[in-house]
Amino acid sequence: MPTFKTLASCFVLVRTTTISHFAALHFEACPIQHNGNTTMKRLIAATVVVAIVGLAASAIAADATGTWKWTTSFGGQSRESTAKLKQEGDKLTGVYVGGQSNSETPIEAASIKGDTVSFSVTRERDGQKFTTKYSGTLKDDTITGKSERQRDGQAQSSDWVAKRQK
Repeated sequence: MPTFKTLASCFVLVRTTTISHFAALHFEACPIQHNGNTTMKRLIAATVVVAIVGLAASAIAADATGTWKWTTSFGGQSRESTAKLKQEGDKLTGVYVGGQSNSETPIEAASIKGDTVSFSVTRERDGQKFTTKYSGTLKDDTITGKSERQRDGQAQSSDWVAKRQK
């Protein structure tokens, strides 16, 4: 005679349906097996496969390596800026190229977590240091987010869209 434990572990979820906003689960009992409970082994194997696929998908993070360009507008003027980024795991390094002299400045406080990219650029002009913080979401060849800076003691924020150059 089969035990309750054997019968309970043998039920398999066939499908779910929604009836008037209530979920109805439909179970189908499998025949009692005397060969080591193959159904349970299959269920465990399927669960392991789903977990591995889920972990692999989350491990494939966005890659920020490349040359990124965007245009910044302020005071009625537009300037093209460039960031040359290199990603190794979750470490992000690189340089910012822009400003009036179009010179290279190392990026600071750079990171990538999943598809979120962030870094800061500190530049000096007329003996004063100015820091701009960039953060955004990387999808394919575009980073979309915000740039934030202090100007005349006031925090300023603007949309930031950078495109990877090919």
